[in-house]
Amino acid sequence: MNARLDRIGLGRFAGTGERLARAVTIASVSFGRSLLWLLAAIVVGGGIWMLLPLSKGNSAEPMRPELATVEAAPSGDASAVVPPASEAQAPATADLGHLRISSQTWRRGGLGSKALVTFTLRNDNDYAVKDVEIVCAFTRRDGSHLTDRSRVLTDPVSMKSRKTFARISVGFVNVNADQAKCSLVAARRV
Repeated sequence: MNARLDRIGLGRFAGTGERLARAVTIASVSFGRSLLWLLAAIVVGGGIWMLLPLSKGNSAEPMRPELATVEAAPSGDASAVVPPASEAQAPATADLGHLRISSQTWRRGGLGSKALVTFTLRNDNDYAVKDVEIVCAFTRRDGSHLTDRSRVLTDPVSMKSRKTFARISVGFVNVNADQAKCSLVAARRV
């Protein structure tokens, strides 16, 4: 197999092809084992992720807003109403009757996993509002409910005006989501 390459000084390269073939075979076997270990790590990691509990905003159950309660004044006077201690320190909330979403659309972003909502908020109040909280309900094509996502918008909206919020990320959304309906939950007076 030497082919008399030693006469011209190339004898040392005569067995190079066989050594290269042996090295490629060893490398392919070790690469295959590496892929096997990587697959095992992915399966174990996915199993652990499935066992973790869901966060409050990541469940498919609808979110229920907490209801505010009012207590009567200790003097017994029915006309005087005193808010609970938690509400006494809270900032004044805006009247949602004069605050509405006039138009809305949504699309996917982030490689199809995030919901980007564009909507116009109309403020017919005699005061400006900020910290507007919206909740978007996502449904399948057949109308069955999938999930809710909420977001607080810190930008103020002037009195008797409207403001368009473009491509606001409300969070991750199910791949089966086909429709979204956003509604106002709360707002604060400025």
